[in-house]
Amino acid sequence: MLFHTFKFAVFFAIFFAIYWSIRPHRWRMLWLLAGSIYFYMSCIPWQIILILFTAGIDYVVALQMDRSWPQVWKRRLVTLSICVNLGLLAFFKYSNFFLDNLDAMLQGMGLSVAGLRLDLILPLGISFYTFETICYIVDVYQGKVKAVRSWLDYSLYIMFFPHLIAGPIVRSHEFLPQLRRTKRFSWERMLVGTQLFIVGFFKKAIIADQLGILVVDPVFANPDQFASLSIWLAVFGYAMQIYCDFSGYTDMARGLAQMLGFHLPLNFNLPYLAKNVTEFWQRWHISLSSWLRDYLYIPLGGNRGAKWKTYRNLMLTMALGGFWHGAQWTFVVWGIYHGSLLAIHRMFRWPDWLGTRAGRIVSTAATFVLICIGWVFFRAESLSAAFHILQRMLLPTTGMELLPLIQWIGWGIVLGLLLGHLLVHWSDPARWRRWMPPALMGMGLASIFLLGLLFFPEGERAFIYFQF
Repeated sequence: MLFHTFKFAVFFAIFFAIYWSIRPHRWRMLWLLAGSIYFYMSCIPWQIILILFTAGIDYVVALQMDRSWPQVWKRRLVTLSICVNLGLLAFFKYSNFFLDNLDAMLQGMGLSVAGLRLDLILPLGISFYTFETICYIVDVYQGKVKAVRSWLDYSLYIMFFPHLIAGPIVRSHEFLPQLRRTKRFSWERMLVGTQLFIVGFFKKAIIADQLGILVVDPVFANPDQFASLSIWLAVFGYAMQIYCDFSGYTDMARGLAQMLGFHLPLNFNLPYLAKNVTEFWQRWHISLSSWLRDYLYIPLGGNRGAKWKTYRNLMLTMALGGFWHGAQWTFVVWGIYHGSLLAIHRMFRWPDWLGTRAGRIVSTAATFVLICIGWVFFRAESLSAAFHILQRMLLPTTGMELLPLIQWIGWGIVLGLLLGHLLVHWSDPARWRRWMPPALMGMGLASIFLLGLLFFPEGERAFIYFQF
């Protein structure tokens, strides 16, 4: 059930009306859990068994670690929990990847395991809720948080439907206290939530989907038909598409949470305005990058010790972060590429002239180009396809010099809309609400929403990060 579909609109309208009509706080939270379970089961019902199983193990393990057990037993418990969570993630997400690579190696010996390929369906949101359970268990083990006693609270922490499928990844100390506070309906939060949801819908339906249909998909499907200029155009288009698609989901998730009286953390902060790749990862998918820093990079040693160890830790962290995105070598190479950029940035200091305004512009533009080159690996179907596209980008090639006129017009429209959104986002949103008359604000939001419906593509285009 996608946020930008009529089916979800009907579900949320009914759920929302009943949610705020329930008076006792715990009963309202029970209704929230019921709605979250229904939302998750609406796609593939059996997946609820998996998420309840992992949540039950982590709930019990955390309670046991909160007791006065010896440290060695607590270490065994946290190891058990992490192994179960990562084991299930590895089974559903990476089994066929390892079997395919094993088969490729054995073919040289005249052997094959192709018949062992499993017919698996990746459970929705498993990568995201696995990371949430791991950070909760580790925080309890380290004494940063106390184990939650209420099964209802812990279940909602994992299954709160606005962020269940694609994040943002929420820490327990951020979300659990919100469950204990009595919720009161607020028109201010309703307005903020509606604005966030409409902006997210705008970014998804008008910008991301249209860029994918008009520019990105045709070029990546048949790169041999297009010249270098058109391929560069498609790569820049994909950079905008994935940003608007994923940040659009996050905006809608945060908007829905606001309407229900909850706050979810900011996950994107204009990442393409970053002046270097380190700053980019402080702005892009903030909840994931901070998770990788706290639960992978720092435990590996962080920047403690020799410089080469710091570079090694950066490479390992980003390679594993890339592998987390998908069971393909393209994602691993994408992670290694970013790890290399981070290591190079840490290795060399920027010249003094980059501190000037002109220098910042040059640095921002160079960073954006480097990020876009990395997106080729992220979008391509295989490593060979990625290198082929890069070759046609970097070496002048023949083919269609320009996209058809209608696609140029479409790309110009969505780019203009994106720039307009960035200008609004760059300024203080609260300031816009203060000086803009409510009637004008309402007309603007309604116009954006109707524009989204007008340009809404045929068929349901799922969010890109749903595959992870």
